[in-house]
Amino acid sequence: MTKILLLSDTHGYLDEPILKYAKQADEIWHAGDIGTFEVADKLAALKPFKAVHGNIDNGLLQQEFPLHQRFLCEEVDVWITHIGGYPNRYSPKVKKSIQEDSPNLFISGHSHILKVMWDKKLNLLHMNPGACGKQGFHQMRTMLRFEIDGKDIKNLEVIELGKRAAL
Repeated sequence: MTKILLLSDTHGYLDEPILKYAKQADEIWHAGDIGTFEVADKLAALKPFKAVHGNIDNGLLQQEFPLHQRFLCEEVDVWITHIGGYPNRYSPKVKKSIQEDSPNLFISGHSHILKVMWDKKLNLLHMNPGACGKQGFHQMRTMLRFEIDGKDIKNLEVIELGKRAAL
């Protein structure tokens, strides 16, 4: 069993509540808009860290972190990208690939809107953890925590980190 902390859209912001949950995970996954190497380095120093770059990430972050990550976690085929859309509204840049070779778990960020949806047509679970940084229009800072046990994705939990306050 693997305990996952899924976050996105830190935009260079990292605080103690995020780090507290990161320490409890087996792996940390970041769905883009990391913002700074400082954020990535602090998370990677705690646990195995997988991330993709987002549209606000500079060229150096883009060189370090790919646009897409596709990998197996236990027996679950995972695809993470920053701008991916969601069931029935996938981004045109990924739609054809998702339809031709669907993962079990499709993760995106970008919207700052927490969303977990089942795609019945493609038989996949979509997750967007919302945004845990302070930049953006979201009201509540959020992340997701869940477990992968063989083929099962279970014990999904929404973590609310409090209201987004102005920087």
